Amino acid sequence: MPDSVYKVIELVGTSNDSWEKAAANAVEQAAKSLRDLRVAEVVKLDMQLDAKGKVEAYRAKLNVSFKFDGS
Repeated sequence: MPDSVYKVIELVGTSNDSWEKAAANAVEQAAKSLRDLRVAEVVKLDMQLDAKGKVEAYRAKLNVSFKFDGS
């Protein structure tokens, strides 16, 4: 394997349905503008609640890495 450099960014995805969909939404959006995505690591899960304590949205915070092209 040749030497490589990767950049890591933090993203937060949301979904009305689940944490899994929230994470997938973040990765799918990132893939629209970034190339060579490598790893997505879920680092935090939380929920947005309404005033009555009902879940309004699931949120997933991810660290996403992609191959860095320095040129």
